[in-house]
Amino acid sequence: MTIKRLDNVGIVVDLGLQLEGQTTVEGRWVARVIGLDNAQVDVAMMRTPDGHGRLELMKFQKPQATTVEPNAPANTLGIRRVMFAVEDIEDVLAGLQHHGAKLVGELVKYEDKYRLCYLRGPEGIIIALAEQLS
Repeated sequence: MTIKRLDNVGIVVDLGLQLEGQTTVEGRWVARVIGLDNAQVDVAMMRTPDGHGRLELMKFQKPQATTVEPNAPANTLGIRRVMFAVEDIEDVLAGLQHHGAKLVGELVKYEDKYRLCYLRGPEGIIIALAEQLS
């Protein structure tokens, strides 16, 4: 068996996002796939700029999403963060903070190559931002 590519990453969110192309999935097939009876899930697929990868965003209407440890540190096992390449890191950072995200550490410069930071969203998911420097 050979893995051909990363198809998508599923992340459960509740950010009040306005998503284009949002759909809701529910019914027996959903319950069978995810193991949760009577599930109702809003789903949106976000395609990466290069067109090769997708990020699946999900908001559980039923049953309500839960978390074991909402502020797990960056070294906790499991999916800890998703990194986005951005053009103006300070502008993106300000916009995300306006929606409730908080810096985990600091906005730092890595050599003369990148400006980087980690933010934690309201659900505890860590988002990394990277601005490539010329």
